[in-house]
Amino acid sequence: MHSSLKKIGNSAGVVIPKPMLAEIGAKAGDSIDLTVENGRIVIQPLAKPVRAGWAEDSKRLAAEGDDGLVWPEFANDDDDQLVW
Repeated sequence: MHSSLKKIGNSAGVVIPKPMLAEIGAKAGDSIDLTVENGRIVIQPLAKPVRAGWAEDSKRLAAEGDDGLVWPEFANDDDDQLVW
């Protein structure tokens, strides 16, 4: 596929078709990593850290009073016989 570079201020940009972005698991607005390898520009989506945003979400849930247990606590039949 041929394209052209567009002037954007002091930089340049290129339009990447949606199917090509989907092929690398990215979409418009995502953060990406740009590198140059062997004279080629490589675009990769940034992997989100595991559990990114969980702390903020748990604080929001607690503030909304929606942080209760989803399942009730329950015991196993032989729990009273366990020796630690």
